[in-house]
Amino acid sequence: MNFLAIIPSRYGSTRFPGKSLALLGGKPIVERVYERVARVFEHVCVATDDDRIMSAVAGFGGVAVLTSQSHRSGTDRCREALAKMEAQTGLKFDVVVNVQGDEPFIAQSQLESIRGAFANEQTQIATLVKPFAPDTPFDALANPNSPKVVVDGEGRALYFSRSVIPYLRDVEPAAWASRHRFLKHIGLYAYRADVLAQITALPAGELEQCESLEQLRWLQAGFTIQTIESEEETIGIDTPADLERAEKFLAKLESEN
Repeated sequence: MNFLAIIPSRYGSTRFPGKSLALLGGKPIVERVYERVARVFEHVCVATDDDRIMSAVAGFGGVAVLTSQSHRSGTDRCREALAKMEAQTGLKFDVVVNVQGDEPFIAQSQLESIRGAFANEQTQIATLVKPFAPDTPFDALANPNSPKVVVDGEGRALYFSRSVIPYLRDVEPAAWASRHRFLKHIGLYAYRADVLAQITALPAGELEQCESLEQLRWLQAGFTIQTIESEEETIGIDTPADLERAEKFLAKLESEN
């Protein structure tokens, strides 16, 4: 199978404009994401809506495509980037991997795991989950910016929510994380190319609009999402404060290597 890894990278982030170009350890964040992804996938590109990011990617020798500023999500941006990359390379890609442009610590094992999910011909969409630690405070478990997911016996997603799911009846909230293995969603996706075309043509779903989680549109339309567990810790960068944390995390990693 031919895999295409796409890194959607908007310039106009609400909480941190231009974060893709912010320096982390002396390199733009988008470059650090690109380097990690290129260790696993032969074909990689940044999908952006801004000439400044295009220039930065060209500057470190990467591949970038310019996409519309009107996309609702990174998934929609991936669909346009796929079409442009197939036209530019003359290749037909079977699977698209959507790597968030603000995840400079995405692990090689995570990328390899999501690629491996497509050895199963039944896999339509794949994503990652990470168990919450048993000592996780309830406030962290209930954080709506950290979506949760419940799965069936084969690891297929049943539902994603910003609320804590499942609800533990007759258990004090402070004890929830120690009484049940809750799963946190990690926003790395991969889709078969034909499935990507179908899900980006869907209208916004009712559940998606309630929770502001696009994957609920796909579930509600009957698509299956295979989850893969990961124990790797990553640090997404949404704000300048996150960048400060990331600098400390990077310094720790470099001191250990």
